[in-house]
Amino acid sequence: MLSSLANKVSESLSAVIEGTADVVATARDIAKETVITTVKGAGDVATGTMDVIADVVSGGAAAASKSAKSTTDGVKGVVEGAIDAAKEVGADTGGAIQHAAHGAIKGVYDVGGDLGEAGVGTVEGTITAASKIGTDVTEATTKAVVGVIKAADEIGSEAGGVVRKALLSTAALPREIIQAAIGKADKEG
Repeated sequence: MLSSLANKVSESLSAVIEGTADVVATARDIAKETVITTVKGAGDVATGTMDVIADVVSGGAAAASKSAKSTTDGVKGVVEGAIDAAKEVGADTGGAIQHAAHGAIKGVYDVGGDLGEAGVGTVEGTITAASKIGTDVTEATTKAVVGVIKAADEIGSEAGGVVRKALLSTAALPREIIQAAIGKADKEG
């Protein structure tokens, strides 16, 4: 089940996603603003920031999956926005990537959406965010892949297989990095 914050994000994004031409930008902007506002409102950046990120991405991913628009694009946008927000509020971007990955898979799973698209969108959003905020793209991509694989494997081996296959079959993703990260996830798993 989605948390209260995740439900609010899902409702907000659902209300605007159908009428927008640019799903990625809309999802990114809503996720970023929600993370920043929620974290700053709490007063202590360290307290709960990773939970906020996971909840915002989970709600955004659920909304994207339920819409008639692309799950991949919606997830890409919310993940990118959440990671960008984490950097802006001074949170650990590596932790943010891992929590965003888990939130994306959980949100899409909760509404019966395509976990493969969620995995691909998470990695694409991470790559874009990492490039934008100046963090190591290979390291960020690895964290995202490991995160989505672990989250999918928590659901079950079939879900993990769907995500692995989608990541490996998406031409836009750096195949060598994806393969190495899947190997790392399988070792850790």
